[in-house]
Amino acid sequence: MSLELKSRSAVRAKISSVGTYVPERILTNADLEKMVETNDQWILERTGIRERHMAAKGQATSDLAVEAAKDCLAKRGIDPSEVDCIIVGTVTPDMLFPATACLVQAKLGATKAWGFDLSAACSAFTYSLQVGAKFIESGTHKKVLVIGADTMSSIVDYTDRSTCILFGDGAGCVLLEPCEEGEVGLIDFHHEVDGTGGTALQMPAGGSLKPSSHETVDAREHFIRQDGQTVYKFAVRKMMEASETVLAQNGVAGTEIAAFIPHQANKRIILATAERLGMPLERVVINIDRYGNTTGGTIPLAMGTALEEGRLKKGDLVLLASVGAGFTVGATLLRWEF
Repeated sequence: MSLELKSRSAVRAKISSVGTYVPERILTNADLEKMVETNDQWILERTGIRERHMAAKGQATSDLAVEAAKDCLAKRGIDPSEVDCIIVGTVTPDMLFPATACLVQAKLGATKAWGFDLSAACSAFTYSLQVGAKFIESGTHKKVLVIGADTMSSIVDYTDRSTCILFGDGAGCVLLEPCEEGEVGLIDFHHEVDGTGGTALQMPAGGSLKPSSHETVDAREHFIRQDGQTVYKFAVRKMMEASETVLAQNGVAGTEIAAFIPHQANKRIILATAERLGMPLERVVINIDRYGNTTGGTIPLAMGTALEEGRLKKGDLVLLASVGAGFTVGATLLRWEF
């Protein structure tokens, strides 16, 4: 093994538990055929998606996040009162304020926790994971919940066939704790932002630039707008580059990675990245066929899938990678510790 650990703080952070949640209602490609001009074969060939989960009426992002957090804590045997901090990576908060993390804290009963939201679209989980890890590494926190959760159905235009086929609702949560003696946990990360791509994937209205009005509603500006070709080309290039960078920073070859857990935006992007890294398909975690793109929720949901399928074991080197609106880019190298 050629792993070269850099010197850093005496405390290291590790993922000690994973929890997931998706709503019960399912929207299949066949359902979408009745809503817009598309078909199952076209969607499957271009995206790899067969179905996605949809939140029930009145079910908000905080509700999805709480269920994932409960699952995570139950698997670890931890009471919510032991949590120090809650970070929610989301682009679909329940409302502009208060932060969704505040609502999660109350619903979860995490009475001693503080928290906040982090907005980085599809990179929200990888970004939030590093923020949480720094709290652990500083020695000030012992148990940090990092949640990726999005209710994308609330901002998808179901008359726009270019976007409505892509997104679903879901949440995933990890618990971060200090490593024990001999454990490595989170190793390194590489993050980027290219704000010049901000207009390629956005929700134009609802913020301070274009406050909600009859005009913005009539113009359907409270839904996702995407320049598909621009986003696809950037995602293919940057998912690969970020992955290669974090591996090179630590003297690790793609062939040494036991599990590659990428953001689930498009199956073709995932496969292209894995091929360039020299990673066998059996080491790549893909569940986009069942969930679609749940934005902040994809990577922790994929972690859950990997655990369910017995594809993660203690000591494995794991690579996470994401690209999102902004544009945001993130890659994380870690050792699995349970």
